[in-house]
Amino acid sequence: MKCHYCDLDAAFAVESQGIKVGLCEEHFRDRLDDLAEADELQQLKEEVDVDRT
Repeated sequence: MKCHYCDLDAAFAVESQGIKVGLCEEHFRDRLDDLAEADELQQLKEEVDVDRT
């Protein structure tokens, strides 16, 4: 499987409702960085009371 964003081989793949998407390591890290900065992630952390102490 190839990365969704480039022609490199996918290091990670996810499937939802029969659709598979692959990501190379670089694009996987980029997406994680984007998600870490998203408001939705902060809201989810608050809902589940995540504490990293």
